Amino acid sequence: MADVKKIATRESYGNALVELGKENPNVVVLDADLAAATKTGVFKKEFPERHIDCGIAECNMVGVGAGLAASGMIPFVSTFAMFAAGRAYEQVRNGVGYPHLNVKIGATHGGISVGEDGATHQCCEDVALMRTIPGMTVIVPSDDVEAKAVVKAAAELDGPVYMRFGRLAVPVINDTADYKFEIGKGTVLREGTDVTIIANGLCVGESLEAAEKLAADGINAKVINMATVKPLDDELVIAAAKETGKVVTVEEHSVIGGLGSAVCDVLSEKAPTPVLKLGVQDVFGHSGPAVALIKEFGLDSEGIYKSVKAFV
Repeated sequence: MADVKKIATRESYGNALVELGKENPNVVVLDADLAAATKTGVFKKEFPERHIDCGIAECNMVGVGAGLAASGMIPFVSTFAMFAAGRAYEQVRNGVGYPHLNVKIGATHGGISVGEDGATHQCCEDVALMRTIPGMTVIVPSDDVEAKAVVKAAAELDGPVYMRFGRLAVPVINDTADYKFEIGKGTVLREGTDVTIIANGLCVGESLEAAEKLAADGINAKVINMATVKPLDDELVIAAAKETGKVVTVEEHSVIGGLGSAVCDVLSEKAPTPVLKLGVQDVFGHSGPAVALIKEFGLDSEGIYKSVKAFV
């Protein structure tokens, strides 16, 4: 996919907020001294009166967002995933989740592709943490097109939403005439009969490339883009598992508590199926070039290809 247009989903987040701001005067954006990195700075430039920089005080920012939501506004609380899901977890749980307020959390720089910032900033636990909060919708878009659609869908949903965006530029794979995003629905990107690969985030593009390599070896892999981790598209997961007999989940997140765990929760109860979970294997990340780290953790197309082939 070297010749395919690549855009970081954090860029998509900022651009989508601007478009949303033009459509809805109730949209307000909060940031914690990271507007340049989260890309909410483009919204600030367009709507300075609706952008609030709360400084390096993420917990307080979530509280401000909760207050704005209680006042009828639609706040998009923005910061790195490590701070949004980690540092401010208590405030998200008790101040947003418990009263089920209409706060949208835009968490950028998720996963090991944060790269040189190292383990302290490579949040690979955020999806697991957010999944445990009752009523929280959790979404991990795969590219620019999907990220923009996710922001719009989140604004239209009444209730808290956690959206995870990446730092690394990734291929645009959903730029098709028939593309449509719907919260709680997965998308079949490739049909297959031998194994199902369920992925989200940057792992979707890599999984599609892996499927091509598997096809060359006579293995027909079904590929599903599962952007919404919660609520999960149970029907699609079960149908795919029954059709192919084996499932592989791929995520730029810990294999504990994320997409893989969500899929296993469903299948263990309703359609027991062998599952291989690819992701960060209960270890911390470390500093290094993003692309090199993705390869090291086996989440590039070659790593996925080898793991799936061995599993099948």
